[in-house]
Amino acid sequence: MARGPDKRIFLFVSKQKIRVEWIMAKRDEIASAMARKRQRVSSSGSDSSRVGQITGNGFPANREDCAGDEQQHQEQLQEQGSRDVKVDPDKARIISFGEESSADVVVHLIGDEEENVLHLHSQVLAKSRYFAALLSERWKGDDQASMAAEQEPPKTHLRIDTTSPMPVYLGILRLFYTENFSEAIVDVQSALALLPVAAELLYDDCMARCLKFLEAVPWSREEEQQILQLLNYLQLEETPEIIARVIPGSDSAVETMLSELVYAATHNHQNAASVKLFVGKILDSHKSRETVRLVLDNAFKNGLKTVKDSVEEYSSPNVRGRHDEIEAMQRQNLHTAVVSGRHLLWLVERMIELKVAENAVLEWSEQSSFTANLKRAFMDDVWRNNVPGLPAVLLRCTSRLAQAMVTGSILVSREVRKKMVRDWLPVLITSKENAVSANCNKQLHQNLEEVFLKLISTLPVGDAQELLQQCLSFASRGLDESSNLAMAFATWFRRAGASENS
Repeated sequence: MARGPDKRIFLFVSKQKIRVEWIMAKRDEIASAMARKRQRVSSSGSDSSRVGQITGNGFPANREDCAGDEQQHQEQLQEQGSRDVKVDPDKARIISFGEESSADVVVHLIGDEEENVLHLHSQVLAKSRYFAALLSERWKGDDQASMAAEQEPPKTHLRIDTTSPMPVYLGILRLFYTENFSEAIVDVQSALALLPVAAELLYDDCMARCLKFLEAVPWSREEEQQILQLLNYLQLEETPEIIARVIPGSDSAVETMLSELVYAATHNHQNAASVKLFVGKILDSHKSRETVRLVLDNAFKNGLKTVKDSVEEYSSPNVRGRHDEIEAMQRQNLHTAVVSGRHLLWLVERMIELKVAENAVLEWSEQSSFTANLKRAFMDDVWRNNVPGLPAVLLRCTSRLAQAMVTGSILVSREVRKKMVRDWLPVLITSKENAVSANCNKQLHQNLEEVFLKLISTLPVGDAQELLQQCLSFASRGLDESSNLAMAFATWFRRAGASENS
């Protein structure tokens, strides 16, 4: 695996960028000076045919002079087999990586433990802004008459010290000739290895291909960390598409995503059970409990509002029409209430499980008008025939929240506890009295009775006195099955008697 970027690389690149800015500013001026020099030499009677053969890089530009060498050079290339080559546009011939005879630049590449001497070509290296700047410096201060067109310029020697892996650096230099990026960049690790060296050399084409590859392929978690560390270190400007994969455009993206998942799980998804299980695991594993609390609070309020509105429209319809039309609308309202009630129960259970149900308890204890509508609805016969499960769904929500209060999972004030019993106890009694059968929801009713009695025991004696009297219907099952009720009254009389004695 390639080594991570060294801080010295960044310092080296930064210095070279400053150097590039100064050199580039002088490059046009130097080129103009050289053109004027050639013009003076030509007008002074020197060998004009020889001058015409010299290019700005010091190479013959006459294509006819080079035509005879083309066949011989092609035979050499066939013998070289896989050597890297590049077409020289000035000479109409192919030049190769490391070809000493035609090279005008000698690069001394110094690594940690080895040195490589490379014979390269300035017109190929010019693809790198770094090399282009260094090589343009050959013309700086070249005012001697001896630099006229009679002789080609000497080879330029460049020393480059690098801490990058030598095979990676050599691979980059070969890419100047082949430009075969698809073979060099085959996976995330190869792109990560090439990118810092390409950035060091200011090789824009290679950087662009590395970034394009990284943006288009999947990453493992470890690769993602490596990519972010490298991009943060290099401070490249061409990375917005990659950054967009890991940094959302909005601060509320996580909250929005969780809200949409909860909405999908609670709105009649085709695989509702499995989807709810999956979303529940996501909520449980999310690291921010406050975000989960906010998402579930909003979903709970919306679900409760849907149930309340449906029950209210059933209990007090504001429509006129034929009797059968009104009944059809009432049945639809009850159906909406029971479906939304099941989703609401799932939300309540998740909130209790994740210990974020405090606001749900407060909301549930402030429903006096809602519970009044439920009492009226449960005394009608329509719900028995159409939605017999509606009372059970809502009483289960009440039981889950009340049980969490009794066990101490949710700590609320005594006023909230009193309201919970005062508003929902009549709904429990009405549900029992109007049950489809004697055994319908029997266990649920008994559990909720027991929980209510425990909540009453946490209230002041005066409040408990008021509420216990409403619990006398719990004794309808006989003395043997009313032990909890008897114990609750015994506790109240004991406390009241102790108060009188004191």
